[in-house]
Amino acid sequence: MKMFASLTNDFVLWNELTLWYKQPATRWLDGFPLGSGTLGAMVMGGIQEERLALNHDRLWRGRSRNRTTEKKSQYLSEIRQRFFAGDLKAAGELANKLLCGPEHAVEPFQPFGDLTLSFAGHEKAQNYQRQLDLSQGVVSIEYAVAGVKYRREIFASFVHQVIVLYLTCDTPSHLTTKIKLARLADEDCTLEPWAEDGALGYCASFIEGVKFAAEARVKQRGGKQYVECPGTICVESADEALIVLTMATEENNPLTPLSKGDETTDLPAAVCRKYLDNVPLDYQTLRTAHLEDYPKLFDRVSLSLGTGASDKPTDERLTAMKNGEDDLNLLALYVQFGRYLLISSSRPGSLPANLQGVWNNMLQPPWDSDFHLDLNLQMNYWPAEVCNLSECAEPLFHFFDGLIPEAQTAALDLYGARGIYIPITTDVWAKCTPEAPGWDVWTGAAAWLAQHYWWHYEFTGDEAFLKDRAYPFMRQVALFYEDYLVKDSAGRLVPVPSQSPENRVVGGCEPVSLCVAATMDLELIHDVLSHILTASKILGIDEEERSKWQDILNAIPSLQVGQYGQLQEWLVDYEEVEPGHRHLSHLFALFPSDQISLEKTPQLAQAAQTSLERREAHSTSYCGWTHAWMACCWARLAEGNKAWEHLRALLTDFTTFSLLDLIFGDCFQIEGNFGGTAAVAEMLLQSHHGLLRILPALPEQWSEGEVKGFVARGGFEVDIRWQKNAVEQVTLHSRLGKKAFVRIDTPGEFLVLCDGVALECGRPSEREYTFSTTAGKSYEFVRQSF
Repeated sequence: MKMFASLTNDFVLWNELTLWYKQPATRWLDGFPLGSGTLGAMVMGGIQEERLALNHDRLWRGRSRNRTTEKKSQYLSEIRQRFFAGDLKAAGELANKLLCGPEHAVEPFQPFGDLTLSFAGHEKAQNYQRQLDLSQGVVSIEYAVAGVKYRREIFASFVHQVIVLYLTCDTPSHLTTKIKLARLADEDCTLEPWAEDGALGYCASFIEGVKFAAEARVKQRGGKQYVECPGTICVESADEALIVLTMATEENNPLTPLSKGDETTDLPAAVCRKYLDNVPLDYQTLRTAHLEDYPKLFDRVSLSLGTGASDKPTDERLTAMKNGEDDLNLLALYVQFGRYLLISSSRPGSLPANLQGVWNNMLQPPWDSDFHLDLNLQMNYWPAEVCNLSECAEPLFHFFDGLIPEAQTAALDLYGARGIYIPITTDVWAKCTPEAPGWDVWTGAAAWLAQHYWWHYEFTGDEAFLKDRAYPFMRQVALFYEDYLVKDSAGRLVPVPSQSPENRVVGGCEPVSLCVAATMDLELIHDVLSHILTASKILGIDEEERSKWQDILNAIPSLQVGQYGQLQEWLVDYEEVEPGHRHLSHLFALFPSDQISLEKTPQLAQAAQTSLERREAHSTSYCGWTHAWMACCWARLAEGNKAWEHLRALLTDFTTFSLLDLIFGDCFQIEGNFGGTAAVAEMLLQSHHGLLRILPALPEQWSEGEVKGFVARGGFEVDIRWQKNAVEQVTLHSRLGKKAFVRIDTPGEFLVLCDGVALECGRPSEREYTFSTTAGKSYEFVRQSF
């Protein structure tokens, strides 16, 4: 009986769910990301040397220093007096001096190490191909040397929490490789490699004491295996080989905990060993388990934006788009790649996806690859619910549920308020100390995170989640605002100090201007209090609190239109230092919130559009995620052509050949991938204020297509097919049995069927249909005529 099950399937050159290339990656940015949520690897696909750049979501630096908040709330009164006196610059500088954190940043997310495989004599490889099959979550590399075909398959298993490599060749006894586990040179880290029969690894420790370890098990069929040196094993003249790798950190270890008596001075190494002792070293078993798990999430959504798929390699397709060609199904691939990245970097048991998901190869990554909370982390989760990956949002909720005690202390110490304050940045150590001087004085992070708790309830209808997790979190945010807001001279309740991340006004302090009542803060307050009012009624609790929350909503300033017809970004219509600023903070009310809409607030919608146009007119350079947010906003304004314009720029100007998002040159930040994915969903399906809209922002160029599996609020799974820029068929799958209120935003008349029987539908307007549904039933809209 064979040790491993040999593969019989031929190498698939391409399909609509495959990224593929004719050459290895020449830089880390163009590798293939693999992930199990906790474990990550970037696969280079090399010929003479294969490199897997490894990551673990819990490997961060952890320097010994004071990370408790200091009592600073006593300074608020003086700071507020300065703001109300109108000296914007002096007041902002005082707030930064007295409220900001110390001169250091949060701890950086760290590269774990590298697994390398060397192949001597493979210099003259032919017919090289590498691919990432999104439908399976598997990387494959294949080439021929002297008539022998070599093949590697690599995947990250969520089921077993291991990285799996399977090496084969089509000629017996021709597989020879040197396998090494190491880490880049780092003067702050000691590394002790080791190797023995069938296993290799290393134990490591940062100077401040954070320990971590990696171990790989190696099995082969045929040939021989021997230890060359610590950290290196050689496989010689084999038929095939299997490598199974795991990693562990000393802190917050998600793997099977050690039982009593297992403790050693090298805990992570012991965890790796104990864990791998229970992982089956059989490729078929591992692959089968992976393919029973991963597609359950990925296969929920299918998307086509035209007929057929290109047979060109992905990099050539992207280059053609940069040269002016349109490739709509490359955008569809980009959307599915975004869903793949979320599955790979955010699964139950893992940390939330950070600025780079779970992939980083730098000791000092940009912005420490931290949890950035004035847009970036939230954008990571914009596609989670609508793109049918609700489970992938669990790490977000788990992490911030655990942050509440620290956030309560911070709110009291810094602002003298009950409830919670969460800083603009944090890291794996889950502290709420402000540690970004000049940027720290912003109180909106918790309110923005609360939106995601509410979304989860809106999409899933999970009342237990609403009661036990969403409502308690929103309640803490509401408590903070009850205490933080103060009256201005006009009797309005305003947040002071306040900030519109990360923008500046003429005459304000730097690097970010502070003020009285930035528009975004008002929008965040409106968002969380309106949601907690609704939640309180659903749960039948805190009735006595509702009038208080409503009074606050009535007392905060209304949104205003400024001198240029734009949505005003501040309570005073200041001139901006940078009118084309990358952040669209004051447009939170348009997207991701639903306070501004074409139907309910047409004047504010027009002002939001003017703001978008001013940003576009004054911009010299954006980053990828700005285009993603722009596309989402234009979609809310039913401007599909404008949304597509920004998505096209996202692809052509801010995307690597491996489809990863960029900011400021060659700097990888993952939120642009997630924001672009969410934007496409927003163009095809919207669900706000009880109305489900079909193709609300369809660009002219997207003349035909089909999507299956997107999810609308109220628990409706939605399939849409369109031709000639008009809906042909829609199917609603009702999960919760709620009443459906549907608007089809293209011309046509439809008959609604359930089990083949036509329904009597309410028709509030020409394109709107309303009817009751039953949980588990499907409702089909069949086109009758134009």
